[in-house]
Amino acid sequence: MNRRALLLGGAGALLLSACESDGAGATGNLRIATGSTGAVYYQYGKAIADLTKRYLPDVHASVLTTNASKENVGAILAGQAELGFTQADTAGEGDRAAPGQLAALARIYDDYVHLVVARDSPIETVADLHGRQVSVGAAGSGTAGTADHILDVAGAGLKASIIQRPLNLDDSVKALQARQIDAFFFSGGLAVGLIRQLAEKFPIRLLALDTFVQPLRKAFGNYYAERVVPASAYHGINPTVAIGIANYLVVRGSMPEPLAYGVTRLLFEGRDELAKAHQAAARLNIRSAISTPPLPLHPGAVRYYRAQKA
Repeated sequence: MNRRALLLGGAGALLLSACESDGAGATGNLRIATGSTGAVYYQYGKAIADLTKRYLPDVHASVLTTNASKENVGAILAGQAELGFTQADTAGEGDRAAPGQLAALARIYDDYVHLVVARDSPIETVADLHGRQVSVGAAGSGTAGTADHILDVAGAGLKASIIQRPLNLDDSVKALQARQIDAFFFSGGLAVGLIRQLAEKFPIRLLALDTFVQPLRKAFGNYYAERVVPASAYHGINPTVAIGIANYLVVRGSMPEPLAYGVTRLLFEGRDELAKAHQAAARLNIRSAISTPPLPLHPGAVRYYRAQKA
């Protein structure tokens, strides 16, 4: 069976491919740094760990619950995790802090930056957050970094006026529902499970963020793009223009090549299985997966991608 057939063949073909000699040699630990249990990173990461246990028997996979992107990059650089989910802008910051140490296996899907308020809130724009209590994401999360960047470009005085609450997604949802905060930021793939659950029982709106894309690109790099959150994503919302940020799976450049190859192959050949855990996994595309600036692709990932052109 050729590789293209394996890519199309789902989990059954994956089982066969695991026996092929060129997949041999993947061994060791695979601690996967994810995020909050209610968000996409965790669900996707847990599914990767489950597939690893089934099809890479010499790899010991486990999932780490974290505050997401920034903490994940730090864990990889510190040798506390082997694989981590991160936003592209956070990956760029990690690369600047530790040049040449990080590599990527794939660009996997895009995050959407949500700014959530109660539907009956008087807040209509980011400028209306002046003097309000706002959850800007947990310390060490990609959400916190991106929210900070948005507030930096949002105009003089706004950032200083906001009462910032460093809450994770779970606590942000609870606090908004209890009217303890006025808004919260969260960056995640569509649809975010906890936000979907919130919208079913507590009417919400999303604030448009399109006016910040170009200022963010100018100030912090070309990581940001306009993305529309469709009305179908969450009960009762209108289509809203958000900010899109690519997500990467990152490793240390020193990861053994057979392990990097095996995990990259698992992502594609197990895509249908991974998508059962969260639909974001279905967005993995081999053409876009190789675009991970500023990080280079790991040599093991490069070997996999080159083989698909055969």
